[in-house]
Amino acid sequence: MMLEDNFGRKVTNLRLSITPRCNLDCFYCHAEGEVQPREELSLEEIQEILEVGAKFGIRSVKLTGGEPLVRKDILDIVRAVPDGIEVSLTTNGTLLEGLAHDLKEAGLSRVNVSLDTLKPERYQAITKKDLLDKVVRGIKAAVDAGLTPVKLNMVLLKDINEDEVDDFFAFVRGNHDLILQVIEMMEFNECTLHGDVDGLEKKIAKNSKEILTRRMHHRKKYCLNGAEIEVVRPLHNTEFCAYCNRLRVTSDGYLKPCLLRTDNHVDIRGKHGKELEDLFVKAVQIREPFFK
Repeated sequence: MMLEDNFGRKVTNLRLSITPRCNLDCFYCHAEGEVQPREELSLEEIQEILEVGAKFGIRSVKLTGGEPLVRKDILDIVRAVPDGIEVSLTTNGTLLEGLAHDLKEAGLSRVNVSLDTLKPERYQAITKKDLLDKVVRGIKAAVDAGLTPVKLNMVLLKDINEDEVDDFFAFVRGNHDLILQVIEMMEFNECTLHGDVDGLEKKIAKNSKEILTRRMHHRKKYCLNGAEIEVVRPLHNTEFCAYCNRLRVTSDGYLKPCLLRTDNHVDIRGKHGKELEDLFVKAVQIREPFFK
């Protein structure tokens, strides 16, 4: 049985936050929209959620946090993903170097690495930690392990890293194992450092030799002088919502039907069997485009 909401959007992707904990302290972090998180889901709870997802035709799972690699049982969590479901992971990359090959052997397909600057002093200002070298080594280890394509998630921050876009283009240029994702900052924590993602995308589009359209959110992929670039714009973007195929699970056991809402979560903590399945159906049925 495939999950489909009342707007004809099939849900084939599960974004599963497995911890609210993180070893960085980025000033703009929206923590997946979690509010006063409860105890994080256990391995057994995660496994049951994944099994229900498989029953409903979920094709891919993205493990997130917090920082998912701080969990000591991360390899067991990856192994718990049912056969036939692609599993990927979003990480800040600081712990990736020592885990990349084990993650690949456990069944992980690829990683996204959050990286907003290539300058050590800026990295420390954004994250409160001096760990940029570890991130770069983690990216290399992920490529070596075959966790590819490695996507670099760069949140565009006004007056902070907008001048580094060309540096990021150069970082991924000529390497088909790396893709740059320029991401519009979410409206959380009353932060007003939104970079001009719209203007940047128009500039990239004008100069690109090839433009592809991905199924995910109808997102564009640009091929610019040997660099592969995607632009993620969730705000005031009707296409982002119209083509959304994702259901989210918070680290403390709520189904989250929409990235941009925190008032319609469905509590699945302690639910099992048919009751858990019925709550999946309920969460999908209350999904609606945030921007119409």
